[in-house]
Amino acid sequence: MPFTLDHFDLHAFVRATLAEDLGTAGDITSAAVIPADAVFEGVMDSRDAITVAGLPIAEAFFRALDPTVEIESLVEDGQSVPAGTDLLRLRGKARAMLTAERSALNTVQHLSGIATLTRAYVDAIGGTGATLLDTRKTIPGLRVLEKYATRMGGAQNHRMGLWDAAMIKDNHVGVAGSIGEAVRRAVAAGIDRIIVEVDRIDQIAPALEAGGTHLLLDNMAPAMLREAVALVAGRVPTEASGGVRLDTIGAIAASGVTYVSVGRLTQSAPAADIGLDFTTACARLAM
Repeated sequence: MPFTLDHFDLHAFVRATLAEDLGTAGDITSAAVIPADAVFEGVMDSRDAITVAGLPIAEAFFRALDPTVEIESLVEDGQSVPAGTDLLRLRGKARAMLTAERSALNTVQHLSGIATLTRAYVDAIGGTGATLLDTRKTIPGLRVLEKYATRMGGAQNHRMGLWDAAMIKDNHVGVAGSIGEAVRRAVAAGIDRIIVEVDRIDQIAPALEAGGTHLLLDNMAPAMLREAVALVAGRVPTEASGGVRLDTIGAIAASGVTYVSVGRLTQSAPAADIGLDFTTACARLAM
């Protein structure tokens, strides 16, 4: 299931983020330094080559503090752009723009960083037939946004939470007693989508015989992945996972697996270098 901003309470996120930054005293710097009637004209731009994600959220921050702000989006989320690209232009009340600046930039930098790293992984498996998946390894409270960013980078969204598929891992197996027993219990509970983690070839048959509908092949080398894919023979989707890096994903994807899932997309993405600057002769009092 792809996750869009329609799945996210954007207004609540904006309110909470601004409240965190403003505290009880507000933006004391802008209040002291910037005249109340000053107008800000500026541009948000990329300082590196990036894949963009989060511009609608940045706009929401500015509009929350100045509903009359004029914003021109110059690129779209999901678009890859070179360094020096103008992303959006805005004109509004200077105090409001400067107060919202850091919250807007933090969000776009973080999400564009995820989208940019994701695009690199997608490019690395091009031509293999495998699809890149994200994971639940996200910052608490930001899962929808981070999964939105991976999708902007070209990945396919995997599980949103514990509710949308069963994923039987080693600890579940340890409590249940065996892979087969764990899967049978999930089947008996009426769960349609049952992902089963295996890290040995001999675990595949019992997982499938009990009713597993998707195999997660954990930390397998490419040779073992090829063996697993041959044994499964297309009966269920196969997913390689565990320790996948940009320099190893090509060989992993070439093993014939259906999917490769990568936690690093959301755990290790550096922030994109994006700034917001005054344009020429923009600091002036409103007429």
